Formats: sequence, C-alpha cells, structure tokens
Amino acid sequence: MSSGIRSDPRNWTDPRHQRGLAAEAQAIRYLQARGWEVVAHRFRVGRVEVDLIARRGALVAFVEVKGRRGLAFGSPFEAVTGAKRREIVKAARVWMDRYGQRGDVYRFDCIGIVDNKLEHLEDAFRPGWR
Repeated sequence: MSSGIRSDPRNWTDPRHQRGLAAEAQAIRYLQARGWEVVAHRFRVGRVEVDLIARRGALVAFVEVKGRRGLAFGSPFEAVTGAKRREIVKAARVWMDRYGQRGDVYRFDCIGIVDNKLEHLEDAFRPGWR
C-alpha cells in the first residue's frame, strides 16, 4: 500500500488531523473486512489527494473518507462538495494512467463516520468525463 503522507502522523498535534487519520484507519479496516485490497492511502498529485484507493477484482473504488464528532456541521457526505469531487477525479485520472489495468471498472465512493458509526455510500458520484 502506497502512502502520499509527507510527514509522520505521530508528530501531528492538530486534533482534526488525528481524527482524520483515525477515520481513514477505520475505513481501511471496514473495506478489508469486506474483501477489498487497499492499494493506496492518501494518493497525492501535487496538492490534491484521494484518501483511499481500493480494489476488489476489476472494480477500483476511489474513496473519500469524512469523519465527524457529530452532526452539528451537517452530514459528512455534504462536505464532499463539487470542488472536492473535481479534485478527487483529477487525482483518480493520474492513478488510472499510472496503475489502471485493462478491464478495470472505476467508481467513486464516500465513507462517512459520525461518532465511530460508519456509513459507506457506494457510487456516491459520477464524474463528468470528457
């Protein structure tokens, strides 16, 4: 599993970063328990990244993970805005060019975690491919 993390998460002091990393770890365990192989964690292209890239056979899912302590600021899925979707698609295109295989099928998923309760939204959005 490749990682685009440039600094050591053990040295992070911002609690939001710590929670984000914990949410990603929970999402990885969830996906692996369902037969997915997580092939990349925080795949980065410049300043844009995809949280997780998971493969199950020919199906490749680009997964955005959003963790929240509660719903005071809305659903985690609401935080995946149009701008964020475009960033995810940009990074996904680079991954596809580098690592995609003939016959692969791609989709974009979101995993929302609120108070440690995980919800997996499969095929959460479809990009406007050119």
